[in-house]
Amino acid sequence: MKKLIYGVILLSVTFACSPKTGETISKKKEEPASQTPISTSINLANVSNDRVWVEIDPGMFSQDTVTYRIPRVVPGTYDISDFGSFAEGFVAYNYSGAEVSFSHPNENTWIIPDAKKLDKLGYYVNDTFDIENTDKATPFSPSGTNIEEDNFVLNLHGFIGYFEELKDNSYRLAVTAPTGMKKSSALPIGSSTIQDGDSTVVDNYTAARYFDITDNPMFYGDLDIEEFQVGDIKIVLSVYSPNGVHSASTIKETVFEMMQAQKAYLGDMNSTPRYDIYLYLSEGNETSPRGFGALEHQTSTMVVLPEQMQDAQLSQTMIDVVSHEFFHIVTPLSVHSEDVHYFDYYQPTFSKHLWMYEGVTEYFASHFQVYEDLQPREEFYTKIQDKIASSYTMDDAMSFTVMSENVIDEPYASNYYNVYQKGALIGMSIDILMREESNGERSLLSLMKELSAKYGVDQPFEDDNLIAEITEMTYPSVGEFLRTHVRGTTPIDYSKFFDKVGLEMGVEEIQTNLFLINQQAAFVNVNQSNGKLYFENMDLNTSLVELGVQPGDTLVAVNGMEASLENIRQIIPQSFQWTPETEISMTLNRNGEEVKLQGIVGTPLYPQQKLMEVEDASEEQIQLRNWWLEK
Repeated sequence: MKKLIYGVILLSVTFACSPKTGETISKKKEEPASQTPISTSINLANVSNDRVWVEIDPGMFSQDTVTYRIPRVVPGTYDISDFGSFAEGFVAYNYSGAEVSFSHPNENTWIIPDAKKLDKLGYYVNDTFDIENTDKATPFSPSGTNIEEDNFVLNLHGFIGYFEELKDNSYRLAVTAPTGMKKSSALPIGSSTIQDGDSTVVDNYTAARYFDITDNPMFYGDLDIEEFQVGDIKIVLSVYSPNGVHSASTIKETVFEMMQAQKAYLGDMNSTPRYDIYLYLSEGNETSPRGFGALEHQTSTMVVLPEQMQDAQLSQTMIDVVSHEFFHIVTPLSVHSEDVHYFDYYQPTFSKHLWMYEGVTEYFASHFQVYEDLQPREEFYTKIQDKIASSYTMDDAMSFTVMSENVIDEPYASNYYNVYQKGALIGMSIDILMREESNGERSLLSLMKELSAKYGVDQPFEDDNLIAEITEMTYPSVGEFLRTHVRGTTPIDYSKFFDKVGLEMGVEEIQTNLFLINQQAAFVNVNQSNGKLYFENMDLNTSLVELGVQPGDTLVAVNGMEASLENIRQIIPQSFQWTPETEISMTLNRNGEEVKLQGIVGTPLYPQQKLMEVEDASEEQIQLRNWWLEK
């Protein structure tokens, strides 16, 4: 994506000291706010109670009243974040250094009535990571913020807001940090200045518009950074592991092979010259982030995962998670609606097509691994089966377009996770249809390339017209599928698509975690009415049965630790390190009576449906299967 880069403009100024904060307040003659970049600053060298000071200088307003907002919702999250609620000590100054009045009608909005006299705004920002275990609602971790002496996660939408009257303005950002602190940013540093007797450095950045502020996170602190080339893309991998358990060098090869395969999969589709991967590894204590996953950006992704993960597990998770985020360069980067292109951070409207933005992206993240020989077909089949099983735990008859358009409201919000399950299966179904109709000449990826060529980064499509456009560009069967199963409410009969490629459902005994079947399903669930954990009314794995667990038992404690919803997020990562000989104790509540169990973990086995190839598949089925899964 081309970004307009502004040079650093040096202005001759005089300063007065702020009576409240000690920060400097400019008395210079300002340029009109509508004609100058908004100057912003963040001071990481002076942390106060896990807060940093942020200052905003917009230039001189001609309006009588202006409105400043910090995002309520940010792109890619489909949830209310209320980042303004983490700002405090808000103050506004006139050109004489005196405070001016403002109103604060809601958590994310500040209104300054005498705006012609407004010089600067300032406020402290609290981070979100260290209160995720409290009652306060916090944003999804990869979209959140961290403020520590040795690490700063700067998702800039959590620090810098925008003026409603200046939505098209560019930005200048100055980040002050201790000298020598490592840093990584998809925004290039325009210049750096050493100050305060070599104790701090000011890094100067520019952004063409507010979207580029929110779309380019930064990482400062005790980082391990590796840079390498994948074709014509420079990859920058930045890792923060608080206890030094993992390093960028140990993850580098996995990321290299993954992105090399993704580049081959995408072929001639345009991509970015640089891609940043920020990995924050959570150590699992009370002030650590708990929302594991990633948030995509156009040229980067922010990832939060448990530090306790073993190397092999971390590598596979990075492949699954980061590949998904990278494939977002297809959609919504290159193919997106007006709701995405003109995103409103305060009162957003949402596109009907999450099946494409998240579902197709998730499908590509799984399909490319088998298509580019990163994993055997059997593992791909297992992923598909897992997604089917997980999708059935949600409303399978809910219109996907209606759910997407209303995704932050119930009952749709609680079905959002289905975009990664049924959404990917929608992608699979369309892919098989495309290859069948074209005798292997076209695919879902080729369709997305055609849509990208038609629209691209700078031209959104009309939301209501997309299904009709895809139908016209493809085949009647694809249009009928979208109208019936995506816009409509008819569940998908996956057996019809599996029959086309010679697959069927069988049963196989698989090895599981003691508590989890896989990443999408678990033996333990939470009672939404009282928050207690219980074992599902289902067949349990062999180890749970041998320990004496029964379906319906309430889990009270594991190895002496109370089995609360919060604690289970620590217990589950620990369970991945248990060996078959590990001793374990559990306290259960069974029909009102306390039951104590003790034994070894053993090797948990569980009979599960398995998607497998039909032994006597026809030549036509095998041919379509090969078109689907082979280059």
